[in-house]
Amino acid sequence: MIKAGLVGAGHLGKIHLRLLNQSEKYELVGFHDKDVENGKKLAAEFGYKYFESFEELLDEVEMLDIVTPTVYHYDYAMKAIDKGIHFFIEKPVTQTLQQAEEILFKCREFGIKAQVGHVERYNPAFIGAKDHIKNPMFIEIHRLAEFNPRGTDVSVVLDLMIHDLDILLSLVKSKVKLIHASGVSVVSKTPDICNARIEFENGCVANLTTSRISMKAMRKSRFFQQDAYVSVDFLEKKAEVIRMKPAPENPSDFDMIIENAEGEKNQILFEYPNIQPNNAILDELESFANAIEYDVPVQVSLEDGTEALKVALEIVRLIQKN
Repeated sequence: MIKAGLVGAGHLGKIHLRLLNQSEKYELVGFHDKDVENGKKLAAEFGYKYFESFEELLDEVEMLDIVTPTVYHYDYAMKAIDKGIHFFIEKPVTQTLQQAEEILFKCREFGIKAQVGHVERYNPAFIGAKDHIKNPMFIEIHRLAEFNPRGTDVSVVLDLMIHDLDILLSLVKSKVKLIHASGVSVVSKTPDICNARIEFENGCVANLTTSRISMKAMRKSRFFQQDAYVSVDFLEKKAEVIRMKPAPENPSDFDMIIENAEGEKNQILFEYPNIQPNNAILDELESFANAIEYDVPVQVSLEDGTEALKVALEIVRLIQKN
């Protein structure tokens, strides 16, 4: 088992602590939180060992789980690297692109493994559907959330849209060519709703809309490609694939056949990928454990996290400019 420690015992950090404690891949050594009162309370309630000194925690672990606010990511990651400790780091990877690139350089230099917490990669609906998504040319993404004061210190782009940017960049095997973006601050001092249009060099276009002031939650992505349409509902954990193929000569009464203006007849087929329920956060933590134990590449790399941050920061810049 890998000796693990955690820093940042807020809302998400508490979930990570529970899962690290449950996992058969890790031995939870303990955690550190700047809020001593909160740390001691958690230790008393759940039995986790609380370290008032972060450095003392680092001395006892092989893996560090960084679940602090983003502003502290860089400092904790650099301290882990200096100690030769692998680390899991929540998204967004850092506040600035320069910080992310420096962490990436240092990890390469010292052979440190690091994984970024883009948890939607482990969403069962995405896992079930991703093999059906091949060379999409138009993508429509909606991520709408009800208002929650937690997280409003950063733009909705870095808070929520970055999930979809990571998914998008993992699927479209082409460089970003052009970005258009607009956003509005409604209830906080940073944008609460944003739309971005991203054009890729291969001709693919993605349209993303993200809001944290919606009346109803939605996390749905639609991928359009030659002869197929794939819908992924990240919230409801569902996926659907609609395909077209030439109509059979003698279709049955139940076949869905359409005819275009040229007289060509095609059959519409509906597929529903097999969705296996899972705990996405546990899966991402344990996949990182496997990468450490078997010395294989991590599934969501620092390079991935840095690219998502790069696009997110450009969207933020364009919103500010507009």
